[in-house]
Amino acid sequence: MSAKKNSPPAPEPKLSFEGALARLSAIVGELESGELTLEESLARFEEGIKLSRASQAELDKAEARIEELLGLDESGQPILTELDS
Repeated sequence: MSAKKNSPPAPEPKLSFEGALARLSAIVGELESGELTLEESLARFEEGIKLSRASQAELDKAEARIEELLGLDESGQPILTELDS
């Protein structure tokens, strides 16, 4: 008999920002229900942390893009440039 090889877990599909928030909300509901085992709770918590970090990274990218479009400096002030006459 051949031994079963432990294959790595399949990569999770990338959720949209909105999808990640919806999943986070569902996880919170599951955790608050008190119906999960300790192992299930830890697994949901871990998933929630990953989603939270990914969502924060998306927000950071969006904020950087907005600052780029608006021309804001590090302190959030508009970058003023003289217009050619």
